Amino acid sequence: MTRPRSKLSSSVLALPCILALSAVALAQFETRGSFAADEYPQAIAVGDFNHDGKMDLAVVSGCCFQGVVILLGNGDGTFRPPVSYAAGDAPISIVAADFNYDGNLDLAVANSLSTYVSILLGNGDGTFQPATQSPPVDYPGFVAVGDFNGDGILDLLAVSYDNPCKCISVLFGNGDGTFQNAVITQPLFAVQTVGVGDFNGDGKLDVVTSGQFGFGTTVNILLGNGDGTFTVGASYTGDISPASIAVADFNGDRKLDFAVANSDGVGIGVFLGNGDGTFQPGVNYATAFPEWVTAARLDGSQVDLIAANFFGGATVFAGNGDGTFQAGAFYPEGMEAEYVAVGDFNGDRKPDLVIADSNTRHVSVLLNTGVVSFSPTTPLNFKNQAVGTTSSPLTVKLANTGTTTLRIASMKASAEFAVTSTCGSSVAAGGKCTISATFSPTQKGAEQGTITIIDSASTKPQVIELLGTGT
Repeated sequence: MTRPRSKLSSSVLALPCILALSAVALAQFETRGSFAADEYPQAIAVGDFNHDGKMDLAVVSGCCFQGVVILLGNGDGTFRPPVSYAAGDAPISIVAADFNYDGNLDLAVANSLSTYVSILLGNGDGTFQPATQSPPVDYPGFVAVGDFNGDGILDLLAVSYDNPCKCISVLFGNGDGTFQNAVITQPLFAVQTVGVGDFNGDGKLDVVTSGQFGFGTTVNILLGNGDGTFTVGASYTGDISPASIAVADFNGDRKLDFAVANSDGVGIGVFLGNGDGTFQPGVNYATAFPEWVTAARLDGSQVDLIAANFFGGATVFAGNGDGTFQAGAFYPEGMEAEYVAVGDFNGDRKPDLVIADSNTRHVSVLLNTGVVSFSPTTPLNFKNQAVGTTSSPLTVKLANTGTTTLRIASMKASAEFAVTSTCGSSVAAGGKCTISATFSPTQKGAEQGTITIIDSASTKPQVIELLGTGT
């Protein structure tokens, strides 16, 4: 099956920095909620835009509004109502960094139907100045950040994957939020996605690309010369419809590796680096229609891979620490996942996930519940229930995947719902119990609630989302 490419996607780590928080057991995720973004959310930048210690989101919307939506975090996995800023035509990719060195995060947005990158300078209070335009870039479909000339000032890398220029542009930063005219590289091979890192250890940023031309797909290495230009390096066989690349050290040998999400292929291809700009042959890990891949230490130890799946949800490949990964665990969420990002959204020092869902116009947060596994991970939906009556129970299985006893202090349901369980006050290591919920509407209309669990697995409450409609 081949679908039209909705965007040029790429996950880039200009430096080998992977989000790593406190060590816990194998990560598990549960849906916290969905939050309005705008039409067709495409990509997400995570950062603390107002200096309150809580992670915020910047979401680019590629249809209709065509701009950036800012969602400031409340610190509990929820977000405030969106605030919108205009960008160019068909914004599709975004990065957050401090481009003018004033201590506040700024934004750079690639606009796939404009001839520039939009720059939004942050005010430090969660608001941004009106967008300005970078020097000319032909219809950029992707933007990344890094120091490509070694002067200590952040630069931009933009990729144009359509006519008139199928090229890579490097715009050197001036350190004040403005950029110089692009240094352009026009490869002789197809480029649909890129990743950035120093692959040969010479202190200069390199680029890995993947692209499909006809029935053939190649993965190509471009070694940086330190002046915004590149020398063509090694080439490898790729898979169908490459959509995104994540760069990190997967096996702890201090040599950068990369993973390619192939949306119409087997799934995720993993290439381990030799440290000299060459890589071992790719190893594939199956998942269906991955649109994006990113890397993070979800359990505080090994580097894991997370893919956004087109049909809705995210797949987590737990890392073994040696460059191999376990079979993917799928967490369904939404209808059309375009992008997945990682951040600690509820302040418990565990990395959580946020998904951009282009079909529902929302971003969805999946909290990392650590040693507690919920099945199903999706909200309990009671659908229609007559007012004044009580529904049949819906159940969730709770499993303690940790090595010590799970202590449960309380378990409460919000109004209109009720909860019982077989868990008691503790669940032994490896043990399981059943949580049952019922819906008793007192009025007509949609109701949303939660089961809130206070336990020893987290410093923050864990929640099971509840949905129902009174009739």
